[in-house]
Amino acid sequence: MKTPVSILAALVAGALLASPALAQKTVLTVGMQSSDAGVLDPHLNSGTPGKAMLQWMFNGLVRIKPGELSPEFIEPDLAESWTSSADGKEWTFKLRHGVQCHHGYGEFTSEDAVYSLKRASAKETSAFSSDYSAVQSIEAPDKYTVKITLKQPIPSLLGIVMNYHGGNMVCKKAAEELGKEGFAKKPIGTGPFMFSEYVPQQYAKLVANPDYFRGKPKLTEILYRFIPSDSSRDLAFQAGELDMMLGRQEQAWVDRMKALPGVKVVAMGPAEMSVLHLNESQPPLDNLKVRQAIAYAIDRNAIWQFRGKNISRPAVSVVPSGYLGTDEKAPLLPHDLAKAKALLAEAGFPNGITIKAINTTLPSMLSFTEAVQAQLKRANINLEIQPVEHATFHQQIRQDLSQVVHFQAARFPVADVYLSQFFHSRAIVKTPTAVTNFSHCKVADAEIDAARSETDKAKQLALWKTAQEKIIADVCAIPVNEMMQLWAYKDNLDLGYELKASLNLGPPVLETTHFTK
Repeated sequence: MKTPVSILAALVAGALLASPALAQKTVLTVGMQSSDAGVLDPHLNSGTPGKAMLQWMFNGLVRIKPGELSPEFIEPDLAESWTSSADGKEWTFKLRHGVQCHHGYGEFTSEDAVYSLKRASAKETSAFSSDYSAVQSIEAPDKYTVKITLKQPIPSLLGIVMNYHGGNMVCKKAAEELGKEGFAKKPIGTGPFMFSEYVPQQYAKLVANPDYFRGKPKLTEILYRFIPSDSSRDLAFQAGELDMMLGRQEQAWVDRMKALPGVKVVAMGPAEMSVLHLNESQPPLDNLKVRQAIAYAIDRNAIWQFRGKNISRPAVSVVPSGYLGTDEKAPLLPHDLAKAKALLAEAGFPNGITIKAINTTLPSMLSFTEAVQAQLKRANINLEIQPVEHATFHQQIRQDLSQVVHFQAARFPVADVYLSQFFHSRAIVKTPTAVTNFSHCKVADAEIDAARSETDKAKQLALWKTAQEKIIADVCAIPVNEMMQLWAYKDNLDLGYELKASLNLGPPVLETTHFTK
């Protein structure tokens, strides 16, 4: 019996559709500018490579709408709703029902949320514990309710319960079973993608979470490759080995990528501010005139042009531009080479000084420090740079081993967060409450503390302004410029939203993200 032509045609068509060559692409391969992601515990990882990846695995109680940055776009995540008391001290979150933890660890409930927030607020288990210093208690009145009581109202409460830093929700049973070391190697969350495999200095592999509460992801897998070399990453992208990659923070890179067919390039927020933190506890930086000399020796506009006018902007204050509370007209010291030399002489160093900086080997950050080095040299300031791998850099600067720290960072866009983490004495590195105060700055403690609890918005803004003025006058740190996040991806990748910004410094990969061909 002969097979009818119509049936035969259908069988052939079916075979072709099932062919791997013609199958819909479902694996996303991402190239990261790093040799490693570091510790995979979301409460301990503060580096760009880790943050960009961990957001695909974890949820917060709330989140900022994908692709946006402003707090006005905050929306429900694990919490479906929330309320606050009139005085801003009591916050109540109602959780979604039925959310599942990865790898069979059960339903995510208020017990998990309370555990997670207490874990994030403890110095032993979190790099972000200082963010929770105003928290008095965290309770679970019932299975799906979380109540947070504050000692005083703070302007950034929703910022510390979103899918960012300590706000990433972990699952209690998994964290307790695996322990601190185990959880740092096998993180368990509730997000659209689950941890699968991690090979340091090579890749991390995530797989789709079939039980994700927003729906099963259209992608089956994310391969997150560590490629620190810019040229190697570019070549892999052009060869089709990568679908998305973090770019080099240079205008020439943007121009080169934009010229390629089938490629989208995005300069997204938040801008990371490059700041030189001067360790006031170490001579000669304990001398104010020396710190002033360094500030006068730096030409912000020249560095802005060097890094690219379309992808960067000069810093305006010690808090990044566009944050709630930034003094957009702060009295930063202008470039004045003669003034720099004169101040050094007045400080007792007519022949100049030598200072040392431990610096990451990440090309964009190293090239910035080298540009600063060249400028300082003109003022007889010799900046010795000690390059180390990025994870080592983070370890060593937190051990207070560097006189000068070039730190490039963005935070939740409220002045309180930046001021508290970088310039309050509680945040001084190598102290029990250490965060990222590398300069040992403490001149604005009173204003930072007062602003946190100030309910009058005008008075709060005035306190933040005064804090910035005091930090600038003391030259705790020198803000230089702000760099946008540069990402390139193939135009057959539909992210599922318009990418304008991402607080986690990498594009969100959602359950809706997919390839069009």
